[in-house]
Amino acid sequence: MVSLLLTTVLAVSLGPVGPDAAHEPQLASSGSAVVMTFGAGKGIYFSASQDGGTTFSKPVEVAEAEVIPLNRHRGPRIALSGGTIVISAVVGKTLSEAEHAHGLPSDGDLTVWRSLDGGKKWSKGIVVNDVPRAPTEGLHSLAADGKGNLFASWLDKRGGDGTKLYGAHSSDGGATWSKNVLIYQSPEGTICECCHPSVAMDPSGQFLVMWRNWLGGARDMYLARSRDGVVFSKPEKLGTGTWQLNACPMDGGGMAATAARTVTAWRRDEAIFLAEPGKQETQIGKGKDVALALNKDQAYVSWTSGNEIVLWSNGRSEVLSKSGSYSALTSLPGGGVVTAWEENGAIEVRRLPHK
Repeated sequence: MVSLLLTTVLAVSLGPVGPDAAHEPQLASSGSAVVMTFGAGKGIYFSASQDGGTTFSKPVEVAEAEVIPLNRHRGPRIALSGGTIVISAVVGKTLSEAEHAHGLPSDGDLTVWRSLDGGKKWSKGIVVNDVPRAPTEGLHSLAADGKGNLFASWLDKRGGDGTKLYGAHSSDGGATWSKNVLIYQSPEGTICECCHPSVAMDPSGQFLVMWRNWLGGARDMYLARSRDGVVFSKPEKLGTGTWQLNACPMDGGGMAATAARTVTAWRRDEAIFLAEPGKQETQIGKGKDVALALNKDQAYVSWTSGNEIVLWSNGRSEVLSKSGSYSALTSLPGGGVVTAWEENGAIEVRRLPHK
């Protein structure tokens, strides 16, 4: 069990942090502990709940950097690995002039910070990528199995010959990381350049990585698996339909795995689909910016539709917010989920019961 900070606030709204709006929350959970990270200005922040997401601690700063991408799913990620909390982000010192509109660092590296005391103290940053400046696009994902094993995956520009999908694993709670491995390189030169990957670990210890590919002019979702974090399976396309698009939608998806099933959710054009590997996809709504959690094999999916945050589960949809964006989800062992999203410069958090 992770021991977390004790100072709590009763409100479900966190931020803004000083003059800076809070962006792109991410969640993880273990037992009654729910942890969250988000970005604001030049800082990466942490907040936690000991009561299953009912109340959260006052945010504390984990790290600062001159450049932290905080748009289009480029924000920090968080994972719980046994008694260790791990936060990851792509950070840099110099803003790329060519990418000024997206706030991307020309010298960005994928960096992790660790806390062994529930978030009171944080380690210095540890760089995961072994080729400097390879993850400057800022898009990555992080997952843990609760036993000290973690896996990170990111869009990688090393070699200068198109965007590839790379990864690395840790078996000591994020203290050290393996040599980077090439998960996938498109035979047509590049995968989708601006859509974030998703990572999950199933109860058997298998690593699963999902990304948006670019083959034959189509921007479809693919999945690969690995038992050791080094050798990955032949990628399998998700769903039976396809999306012919000569542009990047800047939208990845969500993935979660239990012992019984692996479930993905993602966008094709304006439609939101739920899909399991090897099965036909099911449309569940319309929108973008999808998040997913599994609880007792029940899928919860959230997304943005216009200015609204929509939650879907068991075939029913409800509007959680009329002015939100970039939602995140995590499941609770006792049932239900916790969700968070951006709204008016703050992070709104809500605990939702099992249905």
